[in-house]
Amino acid sequence: MPTVLRWQGYHFFFYSADGWEPPHVHVTIDGKEAKIWLNDLNLAINMGYSARELSIIIKKTRDEREVFLEAWHDYFAN
Repeated sequence: MPTVLRWQGYHFFFYSADGWEPPHVHVTIDGKEAKIWLNDLNLAINMGYSARELSIIIKKTRDEREVFLEAWHDYFAN
């Protein structure tokens, strides 16, 4: 489970078995989890986040998108 960012208690990561899917990040905090596609920043899964929290998470993902994509492609290069 490679971590790409820890920010304000949020944990941004991807699972090592996720390489067959399009690039995305999972974001967790306090038992909640979201999955965000990096190509278009659309929400794939939301388990417990409010609309306000999702807005914050998606904005941070947008800000860090290039770093996340680089980490994804570096990890799944094989």
